[in-house]
Amino acid sequence: MTETTVPKGSRVRLGSVPGDLRVQAGATVEVDGQLAVAGSARFEGRSEVLGDLRCGSLEADDAEVTVRGNLAVAGDLTARDSRLEVAGSLAARSVDVDRELRVAGPMTAEEIEVGGLLEGGATLAARAVSVGGRFRLAGKLTAEKVEAGGSVDLAEVDLETLEVGGAIRVAGGAVRRSIEVGGKFSAESSITFGSLEVGGVARLRGASKGGSIEVGGMFSADQDLAFDSLEIGGMGSIDGNAAGGKVEVGGKLDVRGSLTLREALEVGGAIGVGESLAGTQAKVGGKMKARRATFTGSVEVGGAVETRDGLKASRIRLERKSRASGPIVGGEVEIDSRAQVEDVYGDRIELRERASARNVVGRSVTLGDRVRVDSVQYTETLEQGDDARCATPPQKVDSLPKFPL
Repeated sequence: MTETTVPKGSRVRLGSVPGDLRVQAGATVEVDGQLAVAGSARFEGRSEVLGDLRCGSLEADDAEVTVRGNLAVAGDLTARDSRLEVAGSLAARSVDVDRELRVAGPMTAEEIEVGGLLEGGATLAARAVSVGGRFRLAGKLTAEKVEAGGSVDLAEVDLETLEVGGAIRVAGGAVRRSIEVGGKFSAESSITFGSLEVGGVARLRGASKGGSIEVGGMFSADQDLAFDSLEIGGMGSIDGNAAGGKVEVGGKLDVRGSLTLREALEVGGAIGVGESLAGTQAKVGGKMKARRATFTGSVEVGGAVETRDGLKASRIRLERKSRASGPIVGGEVEIDSRAQVEDVYGDRIELRERASARNVVGRSVTLGDRVRVDSVQYTETLEQGDDARCATPPQKVDSLPKFPL
């Protein structure tokens, strides 16, 4: 195939090239309508095409190429140790640019791989996108797989998987399978995802829905959140309502609305819920606070329980020196030594050494040594340890009053 050469530093006008085109360093190609190259267009050094370019393939070696129009490549675009800037749209079978790729218009390709910077002013559609450094896109990104090593700033996304080594901001959209981020993840509006794994900080600013969420540091959701599982190494906050499977938090979790779980809650520090808290079972190392808390299984609290309507579970254990305000309602209730509670209702209730309560209502009641209570109502048995005191005489009744919750 014949080759047309644009000499170094020259300025020529071309319209159609039947074979290959070679553009040397410092050359400028003016275009009559569209520059159509039947074969390969090869660029060296700093060069420029003033208009649209269509070619069979494009190669650049140690070059800085600017196309002042649309670029359409039937085959592969390869820019080794090079930078490429396109003022219009870019279409190719595959794109491989070592340093930088900047495109003002829409981009379409099967695969796009950029070693340094990828910057787009419009949409991008590809099967796979890989960026070693920064990735910025103003329009919608549609792809199966996206990988980036550095910082990423995206508009709406429609993806299968997303993997980022540094920090990423997305406007919103959908990632159907997985999101993996080493540093920080931020979604500015509603997003849906299969799973979200973030090493540092994650923030969801719109109502969002996903599968598993795992965040090593801080997590926040500004609106409602639905999930299968939520695991936070540090602290978390949800400003709306939350519903999901299980929750595990190393530090503290605050939910402004209600938190409804299908499975277990485990919090190393404290949990605060503005409205109702519900699940199967709970283990809280510090404080549990909610308007009301109801669990079908067991609840263990190490620090304090603060409710207005009460805490209800099949089995409740408040550990040594814990505190509780609001009714405690359970099948089995254990109030450990030196704990202080208000009203307690249950099937079997035990207050251990030096614990105190206001009113105790249950089928079988055990008061340990030096326990202090205001009143006791029971239907079957009452056991009292040494120096256990009740401000009014305990009452054995035929039936108990209706329990709260």
